[in-house]
Amino acid sequence: MNELLVIQGAPKPRFEAGVVAALTDATGVEPLGPHAFRLRGAHRHDGLAVHCEHEGIDFAWVPENRRLADFKLAVMDMDSTLITIECIDEIADLQGLKPRVAAITAAAMRGELDYPASLRERVALLEGLPESALARIYEERLKLSPGADVMLARFRALGIHTLLVSGGFTYFTERLKAHYGLDETRSNVLEIEGGVLTGRVVGDIVDAEAKAAALRATRDRLGIAREQIIAMGDGANDLAFMAEAGVSVAYRAKPVVRAQATHALNHAGLDGVLNLFV
Repeated sequence: MNELLVIQGAPKPRFEAGVVAALTDATGVEPLGPHAFRLRGAHRHDGLAVHCEHEGIDFAWVPENRRLADFKLAVMDMDSTLITIECIDEIADLQGLKPRVAAITAAAMRGELDYPASLRERVALLEGLPESALARIYEERLKLSPGADVMLARFRALGIHTLLVSGGFTYFTERLKAHYGLDETRSNVLEIEGGVLTGRVVGDIVDAEAKAAALRATRDRLGIAREQIIAMGDGANDLAFMAEAGVSVAYRAKPVVRAQATHALNHAGLDGVLNLFV
């Protein structure tokens, strides 16, 4: 199978593709935008990874004939993937507990803690917060990751079904679904009584297996093959659903996720996903 080399960076002053082209003996360089290039006829080189890391460039070897239009399902994590924040950490900030909660979140994302237990521990610390605190986070702090809007618009234009799976909360996933035209979401429900968070989650926790199960259910219902699925995530609890996809993208991810994903975007925005296809 012939391969193409895609290199891309963060939205910053344009970088030159010439050094990578020379390093890999590429025969052609095709600009994909000011921060991305497709190199044809490139050969693998031991120094490529070191050079790209030093220059802040993502690189990916992709099949020459892999088309985005051939995909039917895109599944993505929410916190620190589709959006820039960890919602629970920001909610905890309103309780003055962000460092404590963020440390638990980070350990869970590295795969060092049992996810359901860690989530219940963190949610318990939110007891007593008014429901209006969630609105503050959504309106004041929640932002899409760079390039996410471009990526989602392209998925919609091609009719690619979108599924947002999150260990976070329905308050945020349902609003993102409505605003950005996502097809489906699966996430946790915060218990609220009398307009106040009780510190509990309603029902079963959406953990790694629940995310993977949501992907499989959507896949089977729509009759989609594994090779037609793209998955994106950043933490250890995303690995199970990412393993169900033909193409998996680690976005600003923990090392354990980068090591197991098909591709990694450490510098480019989420619209960099689109450049992995011809």
